[in-house]
Formats: sequence, C-alpha cells, structure tokens
Amino acid sequence: MSQFFQIHPQDPQARLIKQAVDIIRKGGVVVYPTDSAYALGCQIGDKNAIERVRRLRQLDKHHNFTLLCCDLSQMGLFAKIDTAQFRLLKAHIPGPYTFILNATREVPRLLMHDKRRTIGLRVPSNPIVNALTAELGEPLMSVSLILPGDADPMTDPYEIRQRLEHHVDLIIDGGYGGLEASTVIDLSGDEPELIRAGCGDPAPFLAKA
Repeated sequence: MSQFFQIHPQDPQARLIKQAVDIIRKGGVVVYPTDSAYALGCQIGDKNAIERVRRLRQLDKHHNFTLLCCDLSQMGLFAKIDTAQFRLLKAHIPGPYTFILNATREVPRLLMHDKRRTIGLRVPSNPIVNALTAELGEPLMSVSLILPGDADPMTDPYEIRQRLEHHVDLIIDGGYGGLEASTVIDLSGDEPELIRAGCGDPAPFLAKA
C-alpha cells in the first residue's frame, strides 16, 4: 500500500518533501506532479526501482528515460552541451520540455538509450519537483505517467491512487495534472528534431533547424 501525501502546489511543506525524499532514497517509486503531466520516478542509480518503473510502464530497452534537473548547470553534468545548445536551453528552461542529448559518463548505463547513448533531460517549472530535487541533491529519474493501454497521462491524484496504490511507494497529490506530457526535442543530432508534441511550443526549436 503506497503512502499518499497532499503537498501544496505553490508552497510545498518542507516536512513532507523530506519524507518523500527519504522514501526515494530507500528505493521507492513515486508519482509526482510536474509542469506538464504527472510522472513516475525514482533515484537515478537504483536499478531495482528503475526496473519497477520499466515494468509498470512496459518500456523496452530503447526508451529514453529522463532526468529531472534543478537547473542548467546540473544538466551539464549529465549531458554534453555545446555553446549553441546552451543558448537554446537557457532561453527555454525551466519549462514543459524534455531534451534528448548525448549523455556523459555520469549517467548510469541502464538509463541511456541502448544504442545511441542519449538521455532525456528536463528542468520543470513546478515548486514540488524543484523542492524534491533540491532536497535530493541530484536529478530525479522520470517518465510520464501514461499507463499501458492509456493514450494520455493520468490527471486525477485520487484515480492515480486507486490504480497504483499497490504498485508504487508514494503518490504525491499536487492538484490535478495536465492533460499533455512535455514536448520532447532531440538535440543530439545535427539538427533539432521534434520527437513528441506536448504542452510546450516546439516552434522555437524547429526554427533553428
């Protein structure tokens, strides 16, 4: 049976954030809100927790996992970012975007794309996630909460609780989530490529192509 924390979406309670991070550090899989849709996550180096997320979402080995970072400098520890990419990222984070970039050696192999050695990176504009990553002191491994058979992310924390309370360790209720996941832009190649259209406007990135 999972725990269920109601955390204020604009002013997260420090006590609950600390308890949530303690669950994550002990190998927990958590559901939390972002600035787009709800997401599933765990600690980035926890193989067992990552495999639980993979099974829950039914993801294959080619899936690009995402690291939720606190800022651009933290992104730079886990991805190879050139000057042009830096300027592009700086202008659009925080925000509802996931960027696929070439991973550095700091990224655990099981999180990278099996063949391309890329990783998804994201700096969301959400006080709850920002508080979690600040308390954790490292990025949070993340995938959108789109369950097998569903076309869209789950939005209602109580419905999430009903469906997942026996499959995750913590559900954070931060209010209703968005209906769209983040927009995914691949910056690992010669030209920016739109991988998934979501709630972030892709036009500024495609204009660079």
